[in-house]
Amino acid sequence: MLTKIITYTDYNGLERTENFYFNLSKSELTELELTTEGSLTAALNKMVNANDISDLSRMFKRILLLAYGEKSPDGRRFMKSEEISLAFSQTPAYDQLFMELFTGTDSMIEFINAVIPKEAAEAAAKAAQTSASPLMMPLA
Repeated sequence: MLTKIITYTDYNGLERTENFYFNLSKSELTELELTTEGSLTAALNKMVNANDISDLSRMFKRILLLAYGEKSPDGRRFMKSEEISLAFSQTPAYDQLFMELFTGTDSMIEFINAVIPKEAAEAAAKAAQTSASPLMMPLA
């Protein structure tokens, strides 16, 4: 799980600092991999290599909103829903985070590696050492 502390100005002009939580479970990562034409890893690599900013921004938004959730007070649940994702996407914090991560390939890769399961991140790091491909996200 990744906790991002974001300071932003809300729509009332008030500066706020809040914690935002992001995580992809093994099942969510598997579903993303299996439902993306040609696999998520291949699609992301193709977009990066082709410098396809349009498709990359759509895919990154999908990953960012799928990873976003709210921790239950007791820490036993990580609550996600379309409503929770939509509400987050309508905040200045989302806008700020999206632009921060999307304008730097390294930032985007670091974010993705931080929200995927630890085993998948370790496999990705190992694969990246043996590959010229900028993005590698093998399943654990």
